[in-house]
Amino acid sequence: MFNTSLPGRRRTVRLASITLLSLGLALGPTACSLGGTTSESEGTAEEEGAPEKTQVVLATHESWSVPDEVLAEFTRDTGYEVEVQASGDAGALTNKLVLTQGSPIADVAYGVDNTFASRAVEEGVFEDYEPQDAPASVGDFEMPDDAGAAALTPVDFGDVCVNVDDRWFEDNGIEPPRTLEDLTEPRYEDLFVTPGATTSSPGLAFLLATIAEFGEDGWQEYWTELMANGTRVTAGWTDAYTVDFTAGGGGGDRPIVLSYASSPPFTIPEGGDEPTTSALLDTCFRQVEYAGVLDGAANPEGARALVDFMLSRGFQEALPENMYVFPVDDSVELPDVWARWAKTPDEPLDVDPSTIAENRDAWLTTWGEITTR
Repeated sequence: MFNTSLPGRRRTVRLASITLLSLGLALGPTACSLGGTTSESEGTAEEEGAPEKTQVVLATHESWSVPDEVLAEFTRDTGYEVEVQASGDAGALTNKLVLTQGSPIADVAYGVDNTFASRAVEEGVFEDYEPQDAPASVGDFEMPDDAGAAALTPVDFGDVCVNVDDRWFEDNGIEPPRTLEDLTEPRYEDLFVTPGATTSSPGLAFLLATIAEFGEDGWQEYWTELMANGTRVTAGWTDAYTVDFTAGGGGGDRPIVLSYASSPPFTIPEGGDEPTTSALLDTCFRQVEYAGVLDGAANPEGARALVDFMLSRGFQEALPENMYVFPVDDSVELPDVWARWAKTPDEPLDVDPSTIAENRDAWLTTWGEITTR
């Protein structure tokens, strides 16, 4: 899990889970039981005398950081206790869920995002479920009907955007970039750093942003020009932001970095009242995270209750300051610093989830070839 004192989202270096997905692993889930097959009499006893399920197992990513007191509210309301199993990023989580489809590792999953959701839905990972009393604004973030709207419930969103060190540009008398295309201009040579698309969730989002902006036939040329202009590619967000970025605290030499729209508020200096960085809102790709009841869950009732709870006001209010993402309930009041400085784009860049599912592997292969020449 990442350090909560750092800006933005997903602070840990992303392992090559996306590459694992692209390999198309075909390992099947294995099931075992002590003593062999359950007898008919044993099955009847389980149906009639088994204790009531009191635990809900949640599979999630490594960035899960919901306070215990919030989950305690769920337990008070429902009687279910939550066991959290967190590991890997959105890609690793999706891969694990697919490989265990039908014999799931948990009852409910949270953290599969719109860059991987179609794959999980196509593999039958989730059962259809429509949460009770969902805020109207949830509909703005739903997957398309043909890509999993019935199986996945939007919980939060975040915008992956290019960020700039405004203080550095002011001190050096250079106008900062405004668009993706600007990053290929000679005056920004050797100034941009981004996590890689095959090893980082935000890195993949940035690749998708360039595909949305320049098209399926034009993004390759853009990346060729970007790399020729001295772009540095790192393994993950942590290296890019906290080591290479000039405003990341590590003495870096790159004043342009890929991060999040929620990052600037965290660069307000002690005693100051405004950030020293800003997000370029014309460069943003929106990531939406979903929750869903896993097909074959041991406690489907508890799983549905937890999905409902993730849309409750208490859970939604906890998201910005603990998970560094925006709630999908637009009636939730944001923290003051977020309301003032964490701006979101009116029209974020977007790629249809089914198009991502169809082309992800080929795009990643081509991207890797371009960035390692």
